[in-house]
Amino acid sequence: MYKKSLFLILLIGVLSFSPLGAQSPNKKANNFYNKAQEALNGKNFEKAQTFLDKALALDPNFVEAYVLQGDIYNFQLNPVGAVANYNKAISLNENQKPILYYITALEELKCGLYQDAYNHLKIFQQREKNLTPVLEEFAKALETAEFGKEAIQNPMHFNPINMGANINSDWDEYLAALTADGQEIIYTVRHPRTDHTICVFCQTEEDFYSSKFVNDSWQAREALGAPIKSGYNEGAQCISPDGRYLFYTLCNTDYGLGSCDLYWAKRIGEKWSRPRNFGEPVNSKHWESQPTIAPDGRTIIFASNRPGGYGGVDLWKTTMTEEGVFTVPENLGATINTKGDDTAPFIHSDGKTLYFCSDGRPGMGGKDIYYSTLMSNGEWSTPVNMGYPLNTPADEINICINAAGTTGFIASDKEGGFGGLDLYSFTLDEKLRPTPVTYLKGRVIDAFTKKPISAQIEMIDLNNDKLLTATSSDPETGEFLACILTGTNVLLNVSNPLYPFYSENFQIDKEASEIEPYIKDIPLSKASVGSTYILKNIFFDFDKSELHPESFVELNLLAEYLKNNHDIIIEIGGHTDNQGSDEYNNQLSLSRAKAVYDYLLSQGIDASQISYKGYGKSQPIADNNTEEGRATNRRTEFKIIEIGR
Repeated sequence: MYKKSLFLILLIGVLSFSPLGAQSPNKKANNFYNKAQEALNGKNFEKAQTFLDKALALDPNFVEAYVLQGDIYNFQLNPVGAVANYNKAISLNENQKPILYYITALEELKCGLYQDAYNHLKIFQQREKNLTPVLEEFAKALETAEFGKEAIQNPMHFNPINMGANINSDWDEYLAALTADGQEIIYTVRHPRTDHTICVFCQTEEDFYSSKFVNDSWQAREALGAPIKSGYNEGAQCISPDGRYLFYTLCNTDYGLGSCDLYWAKRIGEKWSRPRNFGEPVNSKHWESQPTIAPDGRTIIFASNRPGGYGGVDLWKTTMTEEGVFTVPENLGATINTKGDDTAPFIHSDGKTLYFCSDGRPGMGGKDIYYSTLMSNGEWSTPVNMGYPLNTPADEINICINAAGTTGFIASDKEGGFGGLDLYSFTLDEKLRPTPVTYLKGRVIDAFTKKPISAQIEMIDLNNDKLLTATSSDPETGEFLACILTGTNVLLNVSNPLYPFYSENFQIDKEASEIEPYIKDIPLSKASVGSTYILKNIFFDFDKSELHPESFVELNLLAEYLKNNHDIIIEIGGHTDNQGSDEYNNQLSLSRAKAVYDYLLSQGIDASQISYKGYGKSQPIADNNTEEGRATNRRTEFKIIEIGR
């Protein structure tokens, strides 16, 4: 922004302080004009305006006075006033210096007058003999004018609704973050400094507020107290999809590594832990801010002006290898980052759609919101502008999208709000929606005592063995929330060192748009002789015993469990439905059990720890009179037959 302002000041200086042709025939008007110019040199805008009013009263067609009046509005960051006066001067005399058409176009872009700006830029291009001094800026302005007029002709569906008095106030509310179930929102509020504000030079303070969605409405907001609230500026935050982790920015402290650092806190029960600095190598003496975490629970993308980027501020990625331990940040690359500022990242719950703000690529002017998709080869797709009227000539701050991909949240100071920036929700245009995500929500409990258990929970794509979601259940309540990406064949793995692992399978139609969540408690049973566990992610073709490759993910988990528990001996059991003869089913179930047995041996499991048996149709666990029941009976399981050998 500073570079742009300096550039405009130099242009205005060239225009204002150089003769433009004939002055007013009225000497008194000329005299007032000269005094106005002197006052403007001294940045006394009020005095300059007074002299210009007098000059224009004496000569309403005083071209140079309108130009100078436009400059005053320009210096005061009032593009509407600047455009009106520059265009008045042009209408009185079209034979102006080419630079006036250029400056007028720049101010028209700020007003969203893209067609007018385009016309004036073309006149400037035709008349100016030497474009070299402004060539890069001119090209960007022309690109913005062309993009803007096209975007206005093809608007996206956008109808923002103010989130109401329980969320908004006469202060600034912005940077919304939402849990995957849409039941809690955390956002930043900027309010006047108080007696608790620590920053000496800060006239305002930023704090976090949250609200719960109950009975179809957002409840009265509550401030996040200690230990999150510090008296410094907390902001630019994200909350993990399960609501367990808060990642945010803390600025202007006496103990940070740079002007702004990244911090994290963990919620246990209803309380937040003491915030902790990410530390090196993520934080540095530079500016790190605006974190967003992917549903895998590990990938964190943030904005920083650290060296090694492509522009002023770039987007970077770090991986949380274990709680509070982060890898050396990697730049997201030239596809995402530009020579300008690329900021405010938001990674959707689908784990592959990235939204962010940028002023370095074609847009409406200022910072626009774009989105990019992480492709199967690990590269980001070319970012797409989210269009008008979501994007405007002003700077857009950020965007947050719910897990279903249907609703967005933004901050705006549009008329009709409560004051300053307010938070708005809106239905996302179908062209801009990410892959829908639903979720599994419940508690992990001990099957015998019914007490809550702290367990690791993973969602793994069986097609490519990719971790989609990683979270853990709350140690006090056992509660958890895990995202499930539509259009995938997913393994759910729930693990605790004291229990055999638990698995489920989710296959969700690719055409699904908004799916009801799964609400389910998961009971874990401690290992005991005779206990049986169904392997729900083992797949065979009809009448075949060759394992599908998708089966290897779960079998690798079973192999790991056996390696960690050498004293446990298991039997692999194959089962069928009641279709076909006893001999046929016995042989098929035995062959399938042996296929699992052989795979475990190939993964280093000793033959003394496993055996296999085919039970055919002799042990149904569901009604064979229905297809659903028969599918349930066609299963592979393991049974613990000895502990402590």
